[in-house]
Amino acid sequence: MKPLSGWVMFLVLSVTGPASLGAQAASRGGGVPLDTSYGCIVCHADHREGMILGVHAEHGVRCVDCHGGDASARALPAGHRGRFITGRDKASTAQVCGSCHADPNRMRQFGLPTGELAEYRTSRHGQLLLTQGDANAPTCTDCHGTHVIYPPDDARSKVYPSNIPGTCAHCHANQQFMARYKIPTNQFERYRSSAHGIALFQKQNFAAPTCVGCHGAHSALPPTVTEVASVCGRCHQLVGQAFALGPHARAAVTGKFPGCLGCHSNHGTERVPADQIVTVCDKCHPADARLHQVGLDIQKVVIGATSDLNDARRAVGELTLAGQRAGDYRFRYESALTYYQQIAQAQHSLDLPRLEDLGLRVRSISVELSSAAEALSERRWEHKLLLLPIWFLALSAVALAWLTWRSIRGAEEGRER
Repeated sequence: MKPLSGWVMFLVLSVTGPASLGAQAASRGGGVPLDTSYGCIVCHADHREGMILGVHAEHGVRCVDCHGGDASARALPAGHRGRFITGRDKASTAQVCGSCHADPNRMRQFGLPTGELAEYRTSRHGQLLLTQGDANAPTCTDCHGTHVIYPPDDARSKVYPSNIPGTCAHCHANQQFMARYKIPTNQFERYRSSAHGIALFQKQNFAAPTCVGCHGAHSALPPTVTEVASVCGRCHQLVGQAFALGPHARAAVTGKFPGCLGCHSNHGTERVPADQIVTVCDKCHPADARLHQVGLDIQKVVIGATSDLNDARRAVGELTLAGQRAGDYRFRYESALTYYQQIAQAQHSLDLPRLEDLGLRVRSISVELSSAAEALSERRWEHKLLLLPIWFLALSAVALAWLTWRSIRGAEEGRER
């Protein structure tokens, strides 16, 4: 209980009246009107935002629904009589949240799932808190907020897609906090510069995976070696299908190969540059000449296709700048781009004949477009060459006219003398 703040609120209520204070609070917070007849506000004025803002306030959830006690009382100990939960016990907090959020009858009207508490119990966080009694483990309020809880599609929410990495980093980027668990703390920085992080933060693509996309939200467990390919394959479905057809998939199932992490890092999720494919292969197969050659062959196909696609793009640009109707050329380029993207997928199967076929398709279109651009350029030079005699005749006519004028002018001046 905070006696000073309680007496201040009591005096304010006495002077301004409950109705006016509720209206002011609603206008400031943009939420529901503050119910000043509620006894909790007398002592807990510092939590009044939770009574007017967030999804709980909007749906009529009140202090006693989570904490218990007597809301009609204006003083202690009457306000805390009966079943009262302080909220300081993290394990109790999870159970309190679950008392509603694990109840299908309560949640069905909002279309919300009800398995979060069960998932939390299986998570590393839940095991630490509920089984081992480690109070450093997060509970519901550490990730969602305490009294003011916004829905996930509200940018103010701690679990809004672009806020999730920062929410997780609050603990996982703390070196002192993570030292006792022997967990690295550079995940957030690596994620920020990764393909996934760039898609989320720079391109505002909320389909990009955040921490919970790979680890789970309430389950919060890192995927095991045998699970990595399946986790990545949920988004990268075509890549996953190609990977399943190749030799690496069989090694991943037995745990001898870490799936996607064999060539890509986890939080960095970088693309392997075309000219470094064989280097990545040699990390695992340094002494196998045959597999080294396979890596070289794949690298050659990818580098060639990349160069051909760039040539095709330049050719379309030249044709467009020359004023040609480039619609058909653009369609052909899009076909080349599709084949090129299929190369990125098919290389995960290590199917060299398939890769070579796709590479030839890209090259064929590239040659077609480059030839069209070269032919246009040659025609433009021919037109310029055809104009040379015309320019010569025009300049000759001008020169002849000028000489004639000078001659006539000179004759006239001679007669005047």
